[in-house]
Amino acid sequence: MDYLQRALTTFNGGNWYGWKTHDDNGNKIPNSGRMQYQHIKIIKDGATIPSEADVNAKIQELKDAETAYTNARTTGKAKLKSGEALTDAEIKALFGDN
Repeated sequence: MDYLQRALTTFNGGNWYGWKTHDDNGNKIPNSGRMQYQHIKIIKDGATIPSEADVNAKIQELKDAETAYTNARTTGKAKLKSGEALTDAEIKALFGDN
């Protein structure tokens, strides 16, 4: 799943959106160009489309979390090799939540 879809699922309680198949002029939107913010459609009663700024902020949050996780794995491995103590984030990145 791409970052846009991952971000969208965090709004409105999950499965609330789909993708338009035709633009406002009735032209078919190619599958390759469909999954973009401007082509979101609501498929769940009561859901609202979040602002593009909110979606972009969530995408950045997801990317930052992924980078932090990757960095924690990298530093954690290096610390294990050198015998240094690990942080909680490094332990989680290396061994999971268990």
